[in-house]
Amino acid sequence: MNTLPPRPDPLLLPVRDPRAGNLVLDYADMHALVADLILPGHASMYLMSAMETSRELIRHSYYRYEFATVAVTHSLFALEHVLAERLAMNEPLPVLIERAAGAGLITPGLAAELDRSRLLRDKLTQGTESSAALRPIRAVAMVRAVFDAVSLLLRPPSAA
Repeated sequence: MNTLPPRPDPLLLPVRDPRAGNLVLDYADMHALVADLILPGHASMYLMSAMETSRELIRHSYYRYEFATVAVTHSLFALEHVLAERLAMNEPLPVLIERAAGAGLITPGLAAELDRSRLLRDKLTQGTESSAALRPIRAVAMVRAVFDAVSLLLRPPSAA
């Protein structure tokens, strides 16, 4: 397992997690990685909260590597919510993704990326993968796919 030992004093300022590699020079540069991850202004508070939390978890993966994986799994809450609402059905996430792609609400490529995130979540719940599964840069791509899908699904039916 790829974990760090507990820090001796929780009051110390956080330091860069060395497992994150040389992704950016410093914490301030993490902003550029996630700056374009925004939802339309008419998104519900629930969606905004879940997606902003995912974005911030990626930013904070500078300090704790595992936050990148947690960001992806957390973003799936919003995805599942908006898919169920848009499709007016309460089905498991893989069915919702498949139906959205079949209805032309999302592209097949986007559906495949969303399904990769869902598979990661499933592996985490089954214990076959750990929270250290993703590098932050891969998490950005996976969370970006959720942001893109949610933005598409929030469009009025005539604009989709």
